[in-house]
Amino acid sequence: MAMLLAVRGLACRYGGIQALSGLDLELAAGEVLGLIGPNGSGKSTTLDLLAGVRPSPPAAVQLAGQPIGHLPAHRRARLGLRRTFQEPRLVAALTVRENLAAALPVGRGWPWRRTDGMSWLEACGLAHEAGRLAGELSFGARRRLELARALSPGPRLVLLDEPAAGLTEEEVGMLGETILRIRRAGVGVVLVDHVMRLVMAVSDRLAVLERGCKIAEGSPAAVSADPRVRRVYLGEGT
Repeated sequence: MAMLLAVRGLACRYGGIQALSGLDLELAAGEVLGLIGPNGSGKSTTLDLLAGVRPSPPAAVQLAGQPIGHLPAHRRARLGLRRTFQEPRLVAALTVRENLAAALPVGRGWPWRRTDGMSWLEACGLAHEAGRLAGELSFGARRRLELARALSPGPRLVLLDEPAAGLTEEEVGMLGETILRIRRAGVGVVLVDHVMRLVMAVSDRLAVLERGCKIAEGSPAAVSADPRVRRVYLGEGT
């Protein structure tokens, strides 16, 4: 598989606190990377740096071989990098369909068809709600619309920030199927979530963070058996 995302020596400080230190990651097209770790381990900081919320040295983040570490979020979106947020960022007064259309970046540089956006709406279980106002949706449905908005432009890479938070068991199962569909479409996925059954089920690889450093990486089976991970993340041996 072609390399889609390359992260080299990614770092971030908040005042005197080293939030992230020398992080290296790689992600191929059509691969799901689960990013896990305790609260405060650097997961959200990593997503912020990848998405362009915070700048980094240009070569620290590369998308399909192009340095993007210095680019703001809207420039990265035009290159095919999309992100969901823990709190859905929707326009309550617009319909589901209109929220989907509003997610399209201006001047994007890769092909998109309107049917692609509607197919993701269907995959997220919202096709029958297309004409409904976003403000009338349940919390779980708003989260699913947030995901559909990220997918509708046909991104190359999508960053999912706790997409299962607040979802029912049925909705978590639907989310898992949607992530696997994203994978089959050749889109890269970086997934951060505390619902471990979801992360373990859909991830090709896991990277584990502790205090801003990567302590393990590999298949879900290998990582879950790693003594360091079991000690730090699962609390064993303490």
